[in-house]
Amino acid sequence: MGNVTNRDPLNLLWLQSGGCGGCTMSLLNANCSNLFNTLEGFGIRLLWHPSLSEESAMDARSIFDDCISGVTRLDILCLEGAILRGPQGSGDFHRTTGGNSMMSIIKRLSGVARHTVAVGSCAAFGGITATGSNPADACGLQFEGDSLGGLLGRDYRDSSGLPVINIAGCPTHPNWVIETLAALASGMLNVQGLDVFQRPRMYADHLVHHGCTRNEFYEFKASAHKPSDLGCLMENLGCKGTQAHADCNIRLWNGEGSCVRGGYACISCTEPGFEEPGHPFTETPKLGGIPVGLPIDMPKAWFVVLASLSKSATPKRVKENAVADHQVVVPAVKRMRSK
Repeated sequence: MGNVTNRDPLNLLWLQSGGCGGCTMSLLNANCSNLFNTLEGFGIRLLWHPSLSEESAMDARSIFDDCISGVTRLDILCLEGAILRGPQGSGDFHRTTGGNSMMSIIKRLSGVARHTVAVGSCAAFGGITATGSNPADACGLQFEGDSLGGLLGRDYRDSSGLPVINIAGCPTHPNWVIETLAALASGMLNVQGLDVFQRPRMYADHLVHHGCTRNEFYEFKASAHKPSDLGCLMENLGCKGTQAHADCNIRLWNGEGSCVRGGYACISCTEPGFEEPGHPFTETPKLGGIPVGLPIDMPKAWFVVLASLSKSATPKRVKENAVADHQVVVPAVKRMRSK
């Protein structure tokens, strides 16, 4: 691979495999005026994208062949969607124009890519595509659920020495993608910048709980009973915001909202295995009246004690607002006189 200088744009190739295309739809809502101009501003040239490029499928095959042969340098390979290995490891469930399986093309391209990026939880871990009996034998690039392996194997490293970078989410946040690509282009992303599931730590070191507008209700354990209620969604409605690694309530979607701000529980879509929780997404499984899914770093005994104390101290305002769809009791006004 030739050395990339400040004058050389990085070549980005984006592929889509077994998935819905939702991460591309999300990417088009990134906080930038023009996606292509933004990438160019970071020194990234988009070679081809199946949904956004004008080139035909045959033109795309020529681009693939040039990358594999080394005629065109491949700096960043992005995959959206899970790899379909079936039937019986042949990859025939997903064949491209020209007759090759997408699985074989991804293997060859990842072998020459300077960086390999899984965009979304399907490409990272298998995701929705791998649910149930998984008849397509779907998997992620370097993970199968929460286990290392996937298509490329646990020991895979790109030519820069990095493993697959997993920008998880279903769909993934558009600005996670933009910032990760910018970090790669500037040489600022290294192994220390990835967590245990190889997600960029710039978003994965946070929890969805951080910045949640319902945190006062959570602290007093004043819980919602239906999605339109203002209260905390954890106790009854399945919210996993205290367990999900993402900054959704700090870095708002489209600059405006998040799942929980819209009244829907966090389903922990950035985590491997989120797609099969073993219970309905909008229900909280309990054991002895205590939620099974507790905050990620809180011992059960502490939670039980704190929850009991919090509920006994819940102000009337918080208690009544928690089960209403609008603020029915406003904060009291207190004169603050200097002493």
